[in-house]
Amino acid sequence: MAMLGPGDFFGEGCLAGQSVRMGSATAITPIIILLVGKAKMIGLLHKQHAMSDQFIAHMLARNIRIEEDLVDQLFNSSEKRLACTLLLLARYGTQDKPARAVPKLSQKTLAEMIGTTRARVNFFLNKFQKLGFIEYAGDLPLKINSSLLSVVLHD
Repeated sequence: MAMLGPGDFFGEGCLAGQSVRMGSATAITPIIILLVGKAKMIGLLHKQHAMSDQFIAHMLARNIRIEEDLVDQLFNSSEKRLACTLLLLARYGTQDKPARAVPKLSQKTLAEMIGTTRARVNFFLNKFQKLGFIEYAGDLPLKINSSLLSVVLHD
């Protein structure tokens, strides 16, 4: 799972000859996507050095994130992964001021994002609400309290 923002790339596997798409993207807020064809992108990467630098930085960061995600999936509980995902969705840990409100998405989507079932997501959301970590009335969007960080930092 990745949270992409303005200026981020996705679908770059085709540049390396990947014939089958290995992932998908789902927008949780209104977006505008710039579609760049493979030949055009290759040309831009050869001619525009600043763009090449940005693209290489993106690919390196993506590889690091994939390694971190694999370790996270192997060693962290679904409860901790949900807490981290909610904090990411609320923009905690970014240069932006945290939004506190998570964009509206279904429990099923959250479950897919963290690799668990919708029932487990529901259980943990209710638990987080009882503990005062989130403000949640059984439907999304929900509001994140900074105390949710304690779930992530507890280990």
